[in-house]
Amino acid sequence: MKLHQAKSLNGTLEVPADKSISHRSIMFGAIAKGETTIHNFLEAEDCLSTLKAFQDLGVHIVHDDKTVTIQGAGFDGLKPAEKPLDMGNSGTTTRLIMGILAKQSFQSVLIGDASLSKRPMDRIIEPLLQMNAKIHGVNDTTYAPITISPNNYLNPIHYVLPVASAQVKSAILFAALQANGESKIVEKEISRNHTEEMIKQFGGSIQVEGKTIRLTGPQELTGQTITVPGDISSAAFFLVAGAVARNSKIVLKNVGVNPTRTGILDVLTDMGANWTILQEDVHNQSADIEISSSNLVATEIGGDIIPRLIDEIPVIALLATQASGTTVIKNAEELKVKETNRIDATAKELRKLGASIETTQDGLIIHGPTAFHGGQVSSHGDHRIGMMLQIAALLTDEPIELEHPEAVSISYPQFFDDFDHLIDKEG
Repeated sequence: MKLHQAKSLNGTLEVPADKSISHRSIMFGAIAKGETTIHNFLEAEDCLSTLKAFQDLGVHIVHDDKTVTIQGAGFDGLKPAEKPLDMGNSGTTTRLIMGILAKQSFQSVLIGDASLSKRPMDRIIEPLLQMNAKIHGVNDTTYAPITISPNNYLNPIHYVLPVASAQVKSAILFAALQANGESKIVEKEISRNHTEEMIKQFGGSIQVEGKTIRLTGPQELTGQTITVPGDISSAAFFLVAGAVARNSKIVLKNVGVNPTRTGILDVLTDMGANWTILQEDVHNQSADIEISSSNLVATEIGGDIIPRLIDEIPVIALLATQASGTTVIKNAEELKVKETNRIDATAKELRKLGASIETTQDGLIIHGPTAFHGGQVSSHGDHRIGMMLQIAALLTDEPIELEHPEAVSISYPQFFDDFDHLIDKEG
């Protein structure tokens, strides 16, 4: 498709619901006892894969517009699926559900699309095997299809995470809720903590001190009512758009500002962007954020901030192309095992438009500011690459054509319409 172009963006927007919380709310509702109601559920392909998987596991789930009602029957209430569980493109669904299914009396097989089937699951499988789970990938690899065999006992685990990954941590925590005894997890860096917060919200017991997490199982959870805030990972594209486009001002409503997710705001501050919080709901960890055109300076991004902005790095790289100086992004090797190798894909596509950008083993080096030109680019089937390239189209008057624009539906089905809405407001 030919990407939208505009001189400036102006207006107010409510971004879609948080993807991470939407996934987990379905999972917790399914394994809790009693009714869970989810308001403002993200109706995107990945989250619908999670919803459908638990319906296939016998959980009664009613989905009506953005409201989901779940009749949970506890871990023991799950039933064998009649066919393999289709994860679609969702790595979150795949990795977290392995922890949930690690102690079930029936076999489950997890399948996914071509992209998911190329993504290694060893970092999940290894700790779960240590807990006595019976899991293996196709032909004894760690790739989907993944088979989880019947198992009636899980050991607790003391595990030092080799990578900063909320998905690995969450899979272990779901298993630890079913294990006999205390599990201890030590994080490499603190990653998003939605699973820990939702264990508490659903009546569970968990202790977090710095990078150390302790949980004693088995535990029983109780259904809750959840309102999902907007996804800061989706908001990030418009935060960057507001900063790099001329004469622009955008207000983003109800954005989730959980401190483990707000690394992008810290980077915007470090780069001199004009943004401010207009209104904040402390209880729901959400806020209205205003961003406007900015004169940007380069920065260095690495260390403990990386897990707090890992999904935003492609669009942060775009932001850096418009900053004065050289921006270095490091310690981001996790990007290599996303929907695509996001380090390589980000550099490859931005170079097509004129960016001066180099790849390293664990990140990117971006020289700015650079002028963009038109061209033909590809999402590589990755929603975040596709959306980043639409924001890049603001930086040139020449046409840009995007291959595989449909990938944005994985997390933000109405993204292009929302972008167009902001152009209309300006006019």
